[in-house]
Amino acid sequence: MESKSATLSLSALGHDGRLAIFRLLVSAGPTGLAAGEIARRLGMVPNSLSANLNILSRANLTTSRREGRSIIYQADFSTMTALVGFLVGDCCGGAPEICSPLNQLLSQSQQCAPTPSRQKEPC
Repeated sequence: MESKSATLSLSALGHDGRLAIFRLLVSAGPTGLAAGEIARRLGMVPNSLSANLNILSRANLTTSRREGRSIIYQADFSTMTALVGFLVGDCCGGAPEICSPLNQLLSQSQQCAPTPSRQKEPC
């Protein structure tokens, strides 16, 4: 990931509402959620939700697909992975023991990461 893309992603996530949407979509896994369900769960009005989803989409943090009359949104896990990789790419400057807690956290999160072939496992 390039610095400009990372800045765009971090900027998109630097808003309470958008961060809440993204975290909800991450927890929903690859099946995603309909826009109406996101609005209901987060108590957002449709126009605010739409604007926030557009910003997340422009940052490549979400994707969408149409299913009948609904638009289903899902987190883009490849962008999320690239962003985390960018943030920790130069971690610790030669002192890996400093990043040990981060490495453990990343290892735990990989165990419950959703894939198309399986649903998210409890962590």
